This record gives sequence, C-alpha cells and structure tokens, in this order.
Amino acid sequence: METRELRYFVAVAEELHFGRAATRLGIAQPPLSRAIGQLERRLGARLLERTSRTVSLTPAGEVLLREARAALDAVVAAERRTRRAAGVAAGGRAGLVLVSKAGAANELVAKLLDQYAAEPGAVGVDVLLVGPGQQEQALRDGRADVALLHAPWDDAAGFDTEVLQVEEAAVLVAAGHPLTGGGAVPAGDLDALVGLPAPRWPDREGRYAAGAGPEVHDVTQLLQLIALGRTYLVAPASARALAGEGVAAVPLVGAPPVTTMLAWPSQSRSTDLAAFVRVAARA
Repeated sequence: METRELRYFVAVAEELHFGRAATRLGIAQPPLSRAIGQLERRLGARLLERTSRTVSLTPAGEVLLREARAALDAVVAAERRTRRAAGVAAGGRAGLVLVSKAGAANELVAKLLDQYAAEPGAVGVDVLLVGPGQQEQALRDGRADVALLHAPWDDAAGFDTEVLQVEEAAVLVAAGHPLTGGGAVPAGDLDALVGLPAPRWPDREGRYAAGAGPEVHDVTQLLQLIALGRTYLVAPASARALAGEGVAAVPLVGAPPVTTMLAWPSQSRSTDLAAFVRVAARA
C-alpha cells in the first residue's frame, strides 16, 4: 500500500462522506472513489459500506483505520526526526522536546526541568504545550521526544513509560456547589450527581461530538467554565491548587487513581532521553 492510499482512506473513514473527504484532500470525488475501490480489491476486503445516503466502516475498515493512522504517524515522525538529526549534524542545537497538556502538572514539569538541567551533560529541553488529549498524538507523529501523560485518560499503548506519581481522583466543581458540603462522593453517573453536563473535548481532527456540555479548547477556559457553574471535571486532587478560588475539589470514592507518567517511543535509542527519564524517576 502507498501512503497516498492510506491518506485517502483515513480521510473517508473519518469524514464518512466521500464529498467532504475529497474537499479535505483537495481532489475531485471520482478519483477518490476509484482509489478506495482499488484499495479494497487489492486487500480482498470491503472496507466501507456505502448506500445512497450513508458511508460506514466495516470491521475490516475499522482495523485499517487504526493501522493506517499509526503508519501515517510513523512516516511523519520519521521525517521530522530525520530532519532534526540532520540539523544537529550540520551544527544545529541538539535537545529534547517534552510535550505536556497546557495548565497541567506545571509544578512537576518545572521540577523535572530544573533537576535535569543540573545534570552533567544535560541538553536543552523545549516544552511543547498542547490542548487536552493532544500529547499522545504529538509523541506519535514526531513533534515530541517524550510526553507527560495522565492515565486513565491518555493512551500510552505502544510507548515505554515511567510512572512519576499516583493520586486520588477528585471532581472539580464551582465553589459553593452542593457537593462541596458533604465530603467524598461516589464515582458513577457524575452528570446526574453534579447536575451539570461533562465538558466536550476535541478529537484528533479538532472536531467535537454532539452533546450538552460546553466545547473545551484549553484548561484555562475549562476552569473558568467550572467556576461559572457550567460544567465539572474529574482530575487529580492536586489540580485544585491550579484552579483558583472559584473552584473546589471533592474527593471521588471508587474512581480509578490518576497516574502521571512519562512516555516515549519504545524504539528510541536516545541517550539524552534515557538520562532525562532517569532524572525524572529519581525526582
């Protein structure tokens, strides 16, 4: 398979509409339809179910979508990391890129950077701040060398990891919310318990699923919405320190703990990255 075919298929699979996919790719619809048909014949499998009104993925199509995304990310990552290596060989500055969710674990990141910078032979570390749930993608497509992830929300599949801290979960609500006066609350149907809709996060294409909750663009906006009584957030208990006076943290009973970890590509052979991870483990 060619990367062009994979890009075509991913566009159709994500849009579930040939016209929108063709517009996104900047090509006409007929050659896109022909390319998908040729791909199905080559694989000997139907990837899409088509009617006059709808397009849906078959089980085989769902598998190819997952694998195609990983393959395309690997191609982009290979190009980016090769260009960075070429720049270093030509006299550029060597270094690492750490990606973190903007507004999350600021104190931890600062501590890691300070302790690593004090190590003999430490290289520069650039910090890439991204929106909610985007750290993993930045690591997979080569924009970053190492990521700060938070389980159970971020996907660390396929990465090597080092656990940095484990915390109890809490629900962040507006100060003065009825839940703040009764101690810990049980995990479960939090929309009903809190009486508010959960926030909606963008997918990897920046799109939002339909729902009642507000669309969230960044952590600062989310905390403001919580303080205004518009939504809530399940987060590590330490997030209360970042939230400001208008937000309260209520402990959750029965919720999985929040695990903060470093993650990096399992195939990495960077000695600078290895040194950074060793310092993080000590810290």
